[in-house]
Amino acid sequence: MTRPAHWLGAAACAATLACGPPREASIVEQASATPRQRASTSATVTASRRTAIVDATSRIAPSVVSVNVASHRKVEAESMFDLFFVPEQREQLVQGYGTGFALRPGIIVTNQHVVDNAESITVSLPDGTDLPAKLLGEDAMTDIAVLQVTKKDIPSVTTGKSTDLLIGEWVVALGNPYTYLLGNSEPTVTAGVVSATGRNVVPNREQSGIYLDMIQTDAAINPGNSGGPLVNASGEVVGVNSFILTQSGGSIGLGFAIPIERVVRIADEIIRNGAVRRAWIGIEVAGAMRDWKSQGGVKVTSVAPGSPAARAGLTPNAILVEANGRKLRNYLDWESVKLDLHVSDTVSIRVKTGTATTLTRIVSADLPSVTAAKVSVIKGLEVITVTAAVQAERRIVSDRGALIFRITEEVTRATGLTEGDVIRRINQTEIKTAAQVAGALESMGSKQVFRIYFERQGQPAYTDLAFR
Repeated sequence: MTRPAHWLGAAACAATLACGPPREASIVEQASATPRQRASTSATVTASRRTAIVDATSRIAPSVVSVNVASHRKVEAESMFDLFFVPEQREQLVQGYGTGFALRPGIIVTNQHVVDNAESITVSLPDGTDLPAKLLGEDAMTDIAVLQVTKKDIPSVTTGKSTDLLIGEWVVALGNPYTYLLGNSEPTVTAGVVSATGRNVVPNREQSGIYLDMIQTDAAINPGNSGGPLVNASGEVVGVNSFILTQSGGSIGLGFAIPIERVVRIADEIIRNGAVRRAWIGIEVAGAMRDWKSQGGVKVTSVAPGSPAARAGLTPNAILVEANGRKLRNYLDWESVKLDLHVSDTVSIRVKTGTATTLTRIVSADLPSVTAAKVSVIKGLEVITVTAAVQAERRIVSDRGALIFRITEEVTRATGLTEGDVIRRINQTEIKTAAQVAGALESMGSKQVFRIYFERQGQPAYTDLAFR
């Protein structure tokens, strides 16, 4: 039998005792050493191995927790065989896992998609202590949720700045990937570099949501890492790990984190108000995806009557070329500016009309609530599941989702949706069947801002809504 090369090398070294540098003391020899000898060896090892990454990890690790979520999910038959054995309305208890960290005493931050539809939430500390957690609030548009625990002495993190990150500088990702397979709750640590900043991740057929101004890193991020901190070499949290781009399901070095400034702002609003007030300008802009990289500015397609934009004199067909000093290459840049606005903030916009460019200042307002009651919206939408036959008949790009084949005028006025739109996602929930639409809308709380992503005439679009 031919042994693997590494087996042969190990055997040769064991036989000659002359391979490589002088050997370290064996485990038995270390165990029999005096306390003074062991302390001396330990001090030498610590001095030689303690790097900036080790120090950063030791500062943050005590603040990192595992977030364990329980919820019920309807079980759908996946085959003809299942139809005979899976009751039509059967539900099963599903356990979900993610990561969080202590932003303040008793306050835990995590991703919204980690706690989405949670019936119970348990936070596990690094020492194994389990604590029940209360959901203070969540914001699906930024993918941030805030939890509260009664234990106030969990060490809070130190926050840094994402605005001065250097491309190529070291960062550390802490989290609890596959925590249900591990025997303890101590966080897993991975290291990498800042690959890019200000990343806008565009929608595609597999991912209809958009992520704005993200930090990109090649530090390994895997299932369960969501909600964990991204930390610089000084031990400061600069972002919240949120998602990866992957074809395998595991890390391929394309991880993305939410900038910490946005996280703190959203958390503060949730703690103070229980929800996030979404700034509203009152315009719709063109979002053609085929040439999104080469667009020079953002074209205004409509202006809501009585909106802040209308009061400032903005009109359809105007081109927005700059906002708050940021160049607008395409609609994603405009969305980035809007996402980080507070209500009543003033936005300075350079507008191009024909050959003239003017500076316009707009004061943002609260996002209007949907005037139609939630039940009216649900009843006013008649949708069907997109199948291969429906896709071919209606010439739909999406191969999944819920097609609106009938909608009342009241609901169209309230939501902006029209007949022929294909609903692809509501917040973080991917819509695969018509039945999911009502369920997702029914789960929305009062005044909670949510986003519906849909396809219209072959192009991705979305609308932001809030029920009264």
